[in-house]
Amino acid sequence: MESAALIIVLVIALALFFDFTNGFHDTANAMATPIATGALKPKVAVLLAASLNLVGAFLSTEVAKTISGGMIREDQLSPDIFPPIIFAGLIGAITWNMLTWLLGLPSSSSHALFGGLIGATLVGVGASAIDTGVVLSKVILPALIAPLTAGIIAFAVTKIAYGITRRYDMKADGRDGFRWGQIFTSSLVALAHGTNDAQKTMGVITLALITVGWQSTSNPDPQLWVVFACALTIALGTYMGGWRIIRTLGKGLTDVKPAQVFSAETSTAATILASSALGFALSTTQVASGSVIGSGLGRRGSTVRWNTVGRIMIGWVLTLPAAGAVGAAAALIVVWLGGWGVAVDAVIAVVIILGLFLRSRRDSVTSANAMSEVADSGAAVKVPRKPGPTRRQRRLERDKAGKDA
Repeated sequence: MESAALIIVLVIALALFFDFTNGFHDTANAMATPIATGALKPKVAVLLAASLNLVGAFLSTEVAKTISGGMIREDQLSPDIFPPIIFAGLIGAITWNMLTWLLGLPSSSSHALFGGLIGATLVGVGASAIDTGVVLSKVILPALIAPLTAGIIAFAVTKIAYGITRRYDMKADGRDGFRWGQIFTSSLVALAHGTNDAQKTMGVITLALITVGWQSTSNPDPQLWVVFACALTIALGTYMGGWRIIRTLGKGLTDVKPAQVFSAETSTAATILASSALGFALSTTQVASGSVIGSGLGRRGSTVRWNTVGRIMIGWVLTLPAAGAVGAAAALIVVWLGGWGVAVDAVIAVVIILGLFLRSRRDSVTSANAMSEVADSGAAVKVPRKPGPTRRQRRLERDKAGKDA
């Protein structure tokens, strides 16, 4: 009983660390674009996002129920084996989150979690413990539809925004009057992120509590202390700021202007809030990326960097199988070594996390350099510099100055 309690404590601790990585991994979804246009200063943006993530975590538990009472069949879980399997799945998710953060790729923390849990469950329990219907309808299908839908909405809203304001605003800075609209819609995205992503960690912890009999299977709602712990952890992670991914989304996909930001964030918030209400555990990262791409296509003269889009899409495709493979490998160690396997997995997790973190220090990205072109100047668009004098012109000026002297 004592060993089981210790494993549950380890599962909760690792789940909360995943929640923390989810926060700093996904800060970019809400705040990359307003930082890029100068609507918000970097540190103000992440503080605002953290506060709204905290509030959003208390607004809905539908997504948590999808994980704790839908994706995995509790009636086929053994109290002895499944908590270590959850532990192994979390290792897969955290490893992928840390790796993609290091590379600056806005991949899905949600699908990393699902992949890790599915891979570990397949090895430790078997395919019968996974409800494929729920996985397909509430995980896979939204992953395919949500980014496309968000992109189409953002494209349409961008067209409308520029069409309405074109005759009234002839400024070259991309509709400066949209600054407050950017702040509002970005805040809404941060709030929506809390209603969706924080719930996933709540669901994992609740699932662990159910499997060992510390919570009834008839009540998949997360307990109040679980809600508080997950809300605070994701808010802290958000405040830390995932500056590498903020740089990619803010200026790596397209050169965003204020009206585009307003359109993209409006689309992102609407899609996430609707999905949270329906219990769809979609990826806020995919939705935000799709919205930014759609807004880039919607503005005449804007250029989408398709090479970056390709890198991001490869990350999307690899997330589920890659996290699943790591989760399966960690579960295999548990199957082979039993209780000692959890200790071995814990050591491996610490080594991976520290190794990736230390590697990131070689080329640190912070609030000071993530968006240096716009963060330093506070301008939405870089002003073209006037060409300086040529070498011949400078020589003639020197000769003239010498003659005058």
